[in-house]
This record gives sequence, structure tokens and C-alpha cells, in this order.
Amino acid sequence: MSPEKSIWAYLNHFIMSNISYLFDEIDGYLYYFGGTAGVLTLTGIAAASAYYFTSRPIPEKPLVPLENQSPILEGPEQIHVSKFYKESKNGKFVSYITENVRTLYQTFREGAYASNNGPCLGWRETLTSPYQWINYDEALLRAKNFGSGMLALGVRPKQLVGIYSQNRPEWILYEQGCYCYSLVVVPLYDTLGPDACAFIIRQTEMSIVVVEDDAKASLLLDKAPRSLKILVAIKPVRPATLENARNRGIQIFSFIDVEKLGAKSNHPEAPPSSEDLCTVCYTSGTTGNPKGVMLTHGNVVAGVCAVILQLGDHRIRASDVMISFLPLAHMFERCCENGMYYVGGCVGFYSGDIKELNNDLKMLKPTVMPAVPRLLNRVYDKIQNEIAASSIKRALFNMALKAKEKEISRGILRRNGCWDKLVFKKVHQAFGGNLRLMVVGSAPLAGNVLTFMRCALGCLVVEGYGQTECTGAITLTVQGDYVPNHVGPPVSCNAIKLVDVPEMEYYANQNTGEVCVRGSNVFHGYYKDPEKTAEAIDPEGWHHTGDVGMWLPNGTLRIIDRRKHIFKLSQGEYIVPEKIENIYTLSQYVNQVFVYGESLKSCIVAVVVPDVEVLKQWAMENGVRGTLSVLCNNPQVKELIMTDMLKWGKQSGLKSFEQVKDIYLHPDPFSVQNGLLTPTFKSKRPQLKSYFKPQLEDMYKHLA
Repeated sequence: MSPEKSIWAYLNHFIMSNISYLFDEIDGYLYYFGGTAGVLTLTGIAAASAYYFTSRPIPEKPLVPLENQSPILEGPEQIHVSKFYKESKNGKFVSYITENVRTLYQTFREGAYASNNGPCLGWRETLTSPYQWINYDEALLRAKNFGSGMLALGVRPKQLVGIYSQNRPEWILYEQGCYCYSLVVVPLYDTLGPDACAFIIRQTEMSIVVVEDDAKASLLLDKAPRSLKILVAIKPVRPATLENARNRGIQIFSFIDVEKLGAKSNHPEAPPSSEDLCTVCYTSGTTGNPKGVMLTHGNVVAGVCAVILQLGDHRIRASDVMISFLPLAHMFERCCENGMYYVGGCVGFYSGDIKELNNDLKMLKPTVMPAVPRLLNRVYDKIQNEIAASSIKRALFNMALKAKEKEISRGILRRNGCWDKLVFKKVHQAFGGNLRLMVVGSAPLAGNVLTFMRCALGCLVVEGYGQTECTGAITLTVQGDYVPNHVGPPVSCNAIKLVDVPEMEYYANQNTGEVCVRGSNVFHGYYKDPEKTAEAIDPEGWHHTGDVGMWLPNGTLRIIDRRKHIFKLSQGEYIVPEKIENIYTLSQYVNQVFVYGESLKSCIVAVVVPDVEVLKQWAMENGVRGTLSVLCNNPQVKELIMTDMLKWGKQSGLKSFEQVKDIYLHPDPFSVQNGLLTPTFKSKRPQLKSYFKPQLEDMYKHLA
């Protein structure tokens, strides 16, 4: 107990133990206070005072000085390191917390011990049923049996094995089964598309892929490479799918049958070392084929340990319950879950339908939750819509928000204050009511939404920045820092420097530039792609992220741009605008197009310069009069051009999130003279963004 808490506990004990004496003393003065009514008033005041002093929220102290959150190493490169590891100032990085726990095989067993064989993996059969749980010991046995079963089917240690499934307990049994025999996990996911999935199976020469259901099995069978020999289905598949597989020389086994086969064959375990590959995680963030990011057990353990250290007093523990709904195919969720298993916590899986997430949260009542901006934006928008119709509700909400902001600025985190009960109770309950920690990642979160979530939830909400190539987190905001619009200081497993991007006028000596990362969490290259590996990692071991950052005066990082013209939408999907622009210019009506999106938005828009001759011809044939400027403001013309663009997009295989949701027609071409094109006639994207800022903002305003 802290000294301050001890003092208030003593005072409370003193008051209560002497209460009869106090009443006797007060009785002597009743005359002066209006008799019994007076004593009741005094008693109320005394009780309220005692309650306030004993329940008064105590501010949390920041773990590091908030005005100086990351030290800078000596030298011209201005390398920022972590304050959460004392050896960082000597250029060293955290790789593990415990000497004998350095692989994900070992972290799971450490968690089983810490939990005393407590609950591990939870799920529910229906939306009305409660969660049921597999304990750690059962999970370990079933995982070992499944791994042994894969060996019985012909796989050998250090080979790659795929999985194509939503989050569910079998995903973890498969993952830990792989680690029992030094197998390498390769996740597949829907947004890759069937061609990319086939490419991954072909490149990795995988012979076995675990699939969730009949639909995913059929998708892989349609374009199955020759290397694929076995599918392991978690759910039953149709006889027609079994026949289709047989015709292609592929066997299908059930997940349970592989477990039984493994229990019978009982192969001795062959655990990995920290230097062994843990996973090859394919990212679809660029044009062309996806790239396989090679991460070792040491990479992942370093990333998990660094985040645990940076969470300080709020670090995850064995009593925690986490909701799993973000895709396990991505490293953000994988790291969060493996952190939970490391400390002996338990993970409950959502029902599989994101629309029922609220139902799952209320049933599971998690204490820990990873989240993405898209989800939190929806919560914020829903609240704003609810209060918009009532001036009283809006005034009350704004009062509550200001009061909570003041508390947070003083380091007070709680959900038992009057404003919590009066205004924010529904938000607490929507997330289950027990949340104490939320980790936000995947894409940038707007400052007003972050502040709202911190106020409404009354728990620690931290925001991180990371990449698959760096295992997960690169930076993470710290306890006590309530200021939004940055992603915190470096975590203790890596260092960060900025390098010049002269073509975009970003310079490191002005505290802006491309974010470069070096540390124990940095990947070992792209699978079978030395050329792209050399582009990403320089000879000194710095990974060039392609993101442009800015150091703030307090040593925290803000992401401000992208070096390559690739960006994420708020739901985490990557957009390659030049690819989309090349497709849209196939439309006869389009002369030039500038596709634009923001990481805080869930869709893209475009500025289109129409082809003058084609548009004039159409106008004449259809009796539409006016100059080009007049035609550009004609709704009929806008609908014509946008419909044709979307048709070309669909024919060219653009996904729904790659299609524009609105366009602005501009009569004047982009040119070198007006500063919107380079001398080689390439779009100057920052200048286009600035030039059309009012129109872009207006399109998003109407889409909201």
C-alpha cells in the first residue's frame, strides 16, 4: 500500500473507531445547530467528507518524464532509444525478460505455470450460450497431438505449414502444435485473394494447409499448386468438395482426426531455438505479389516483452481476459495473444460475426482489448449521432467530457465517478464493463476520438505504431501521457532514426524524415526475395519503413506522411493510388485522375480531369449544353463518368475498398506550369493534396 493510501486508511479507522465519542460531543452542541436536524446535517457532512477522503482517486505517476520520453544517442544521426531499458543508452535492445523464456514454445509453458492450469482458450457455440474454456494443460496436450499428427502426415521440422481461418481456439492449437516441432506458421487471409493465396503456397512449397470450412477449402482447391497435398478442415466439408480434392490428388482430413493420429504416433517434441523461424507473414501492402516477412521466435518474444515493459503498472497479468476479434493472420493480434499466453491470461474468441461483437463483449467481459481505429470511430460516431438531436444531452456530454479530460490530465484513471455513472455508463457496458487496458494499432487514430475513448472508458488506452517487418510495435504511448496525435516513444527492443527525403522536402536535421528502425524485433528479410530485402534493410541493419515521421520536442513520434505512395485506410487496408489511377484512366471520359485517401477515413475519393473532346461529343449527342466548367458541375455528367470508372475498376479486379466513393470533376489539366506535375509528368501528390484540399474535405464531409 502506498504511503498516501496508508494515511487515509488510518484516518478512516480513527474516525470510525471513535464515532460514539464524536456523537456524544456533537450532542452537547445540538442547541447551536438546531437540534436533531442540525446533527443530521453535520453527520451527513462528516460522512461525505470521510467517503471523499477514503475514495478520492489518486493520480498515477508517469513512468518517464513526459517532457523527455526518449533519450538521443550521441552522434550525428540523432538516434532515439527507449527509457524502459537502461542498456538502451549503450545501443543494446531488450530480447527477453527471463533468460530461459526466449521462444513462443517456452512462453506458452511459462503462462501455463503462471496460471496454475487456469483457463486458456474460450469460445461459445451460439450467441445465447456462455463462454466455455480449454485450460492450459489441455491446450498443451491437444497442440502437441496436432503437431505430432502433422509429422505423421509427412511434414518435417522447420518446414512451412499454412492456415486459412478466422480466429478460433483451433488457430492457437495449430500454432502451438507447429512450435512443438519447429514448424513455421504461414497465415492466409481473405483480402489476399485466391491468386495471392496460390502464389504463397507455391512460393513456400507448402504441402499442408489448415482451413476453417468448406468455402475456404474450395477457394484453395480452385487454384491449388502442385505442392499442396493435404488440407486439414476444422469444420466438416461437403462430399462434393472431398470429390473435387480427390480429383486433384489432394487429401482432406478433419482437425480432430489429425489430433487422434498425433496422439497415436506420439512423436517426441523438437522445440525451436530463438533463432529459428517462427512465422512467414505475408503482407499485401504493395503492388505485385505479396511479400513474406520472415520473423524468428526471438523477434516475436522481443516485441512482446518490450510492450509488456512499456505498459508499466498496467501490464497484462494472469487474471486478465482478452477478446480476440482482430485477424490472427496479422502480427498485431498475434503479438497481443502471445503476450497473454506468456503471462497466463486467457483469450476468448469472438463468435465470428463482427456485427455481434458487442454481444460477445457483454458475455465475455474482457479486461484487455486490442482495437483498431475503424471500430472506435464507429463508437464515437454513434455517440455523436445520439447527442446531436438533444441540446440537453449534448451539453451534459460536453460537461462530462471536459471534467474527465481534466482528470486524465492529472493522471486519474477511473470509471466510478459521477460522470462515469451519469454519462459514460453505456460505453463501459458496451465493452463488457471490466475493461482496464486497450491497445490501439493498425492505423492512425484521430486525436478527438482517442481522447473520447480515454474519457469514456476510464481505463488506460495506449496507441502504438508498428509494421509487420518489425514484428508489431515500434513505438507505444506511455502511462500518464494524455496528449493525443502522436504514437509515443520507441519500445525497448528497437531504436529509431529519421533520414532525409529530399524529394518531399523532409530533412532529419529539421526532425522530419523517413522512419528507420533497428533492433531485436526487425525481420530477417522477405522470403525468397533478396532484392526486396536489400531495398528494405540497409547494410547497417536499419529497416526503412517508408513512413515519414516527425520528432516532437518531448521525444515522441508523429507519423505525418508516406514516402512511397501507399497508405492505409482506417480499417487497415492498404491502398496503392497509382495502380487505381492507371485503371481509371482506361475510361474514355478520364484524362487525368488523382486518387486520394486518409488513414483516418474508410474510403477513397478522386479528383478527375475529364477528356475534353470525348465529353463534348457526349454532351452534343445527348443535348447537354454548356462550357467544360459547366459540364463539370452537371450531376448527370458526374454520374456518367463515375459509373464508367467503377465499371473499369470492377473489370480490372479492384476490391470494393479500392473503388472511389465520390469524385470531383475539374476542368483544368494538371501540368508542370501549375505545379501539379513533375518535369517528367508524374503527379506531385503533396501539391495536388494541398491544391484540392477544399474539394477533398467537401467530398468526405458529404460521405460522412
